[in-house]
Amino acid sequence: MQSSSSTFAGAAGAFRGVFSVLPTPFDSSGDLDLASLGRVVDLYLAGGVNGLTTLGVTSEVARLDDRERCQVLESVVFQANGRVPVIAGATSNGLRTTIGYARAAKAAGAYAVMVSPPRLARPSGDALVGFYKGLAEAVDLPIVVQDFPPVSGFTMEPAILARIAREVPAACAIKLEDPPTPWKTARILAETGPGLRILGGLGGVFLLEELIAGAAGTMTGFAYPEILVRVVNLYEEGNLDAAADVFYRYVPLMRFEFQEGMGIALRKEVLRRRGAIADATIRPPGMKPDAQTLRALDLLQNWLRGRKEDSWISI
Repeated sequence: MQSSSSTFAGAAGAFRGVFSVLPTPFDSSGDLDLASLGRVVDLYLAGGVNGLTTLGVTSEVARLDDRERCQVLESVVFQANGRVPVIAGATSNGLRTTIGYARAAKAAGAYAVMVSPPRLARPSGDALVGFYKGLAEAVDLPIVVQDFPPVSGFTMEPAILARIAREVPAACAIKLEDPPTPWKTARILAETGPGLRILGGLGGVFLLEELIAGAAGTMTGFAYPEILVRVVNLYEEGNLDAAADVFYRYVPLMRFEFQEGMGIALRKEVLRRRGAIADATIRPPGMKPDAQTLRALDLLQNWLRGRKEDSWISI
């Protein structure tokens, strides 16, 4: 049975700060590279992240079979070793399959599941609330509601997201990726209060504005998580000017990495350059950066190296 709201009051508190969404590294032949995945986990933890998310869009989850999903999740939980909570993606096109993925996530040691609603021919408030209620009744885990229209195929208005949060206590966090995210964040919180945790995404490109609107942090795969951590920490310390200095200095790197259709490949290339993964391979179909794009990445990284005044990061 679904747990009471008090059960998840404490769980919501964990969703604050930076949750890094992990890529799934592959070797040059396209097979899983779990050794590289372990290095990515260590890199992100060294950057000070508050949690890790796997089996999301950035993880190329749609290109993994069920056996590989289990291998990836188990590897991440093992490498994290309880240092931070691990969130597991459990999105599918039906409630039954989603429940199965969520149960597997709990068995593997995940702290919570991230779930986008399935594609519905006629999405309605009752159908969406019923979906999350059914999941919560079947699996006793916190739920992160992923609001990302490219996955679900439709937009959830602030009122329906607020309703889900009110009526499904387990749905204690939202990963908000439907711009304008600061505007939407403020309107959801106006209907629910501060008990709900909203985390941004979209590569971090609106992080500072989302924090100002009331977001608790971000959940994204940006390959320099220490930048996001520093922005959040400075903002929470009340130093808005310093947070803005860091954010607006490095947001060009977030923007470049988040290019539509090529973002995962660019993120992997940056992680390869950082020594975390051995190969930047993505599974087809998917765009790969050409020589011109890689030269543009060189230019941006060199520009930041030449202008930055920060000793806490190595670009």
